[in-house]
Amino acid sequence: MKKRLIVAAVVLALAIAMPAAPGGALSAGATHRQERVPFCGITWGSGIKRGAPANSPESPLDDIRVGRHDCFDRMVFDLDGPAAGYRVQYVDEVHDVAAGNVIPLRRGTGARLEIVLKLPAYDLGGNPTYDGVSPRRLPRVGLTDFDAFRVAKYGGSFEGRTIVALGVRARLPFRVTKLGNRIVLDVAHRWSQ
Repeated sequence: MKKRLIVAAVVLALAIAMPAAPGGALSAGATHRQERVPFCGITWGSGIKRGAPANSPESPLDDIRVGRHDCFDRMVFDLDGPAAGYRVQYVDEVHDVAAGNVIPLRRGTGARLEIVLKLPAYDLGGNPTYDGVSPRRLPRVGLTDFDAFRVAKYGGSFEGRTIVALGVRARLPFRVTKLGNRIVLDVAHRWSQ
């Protein structure tokens, strides 16, 4: 009986001393419940991201969609043709494209991403291809229960530039990728440890 107690104590001590399994690490402050969060290994950084325009004519913006992943929140800009150029950066204030007015973002927004797409949201005849209403919340883009995203607002489109203001929880790492007829913005839920 004594041997079993000693073996059980040693096994328990080893289990406590061992690091978390590769599938996840314990989240900070998770002392009462063993909450697992995925290890993401994100190395994106939070500096400005730029992409050159395609060599083809400008492709207008068709839609903006969002999605949640284990390690990041995603915003997808669907285009009517090859992906255009972009500039995404953290700023103190995001201004609309036409008049330069500040786009208000709600309280609880720790940081603001200015998303400048080097493409119009209208066709060659001047007809809108995206039905965002500046500077209100983006239609069809619900951001409740997201880890990084807080609020998104359309900043208008003028002279081949379209602006979106994205409020996030904090200044978090992000990346921007061109995928066919899409520009994809991913914002990490947290910095890697």
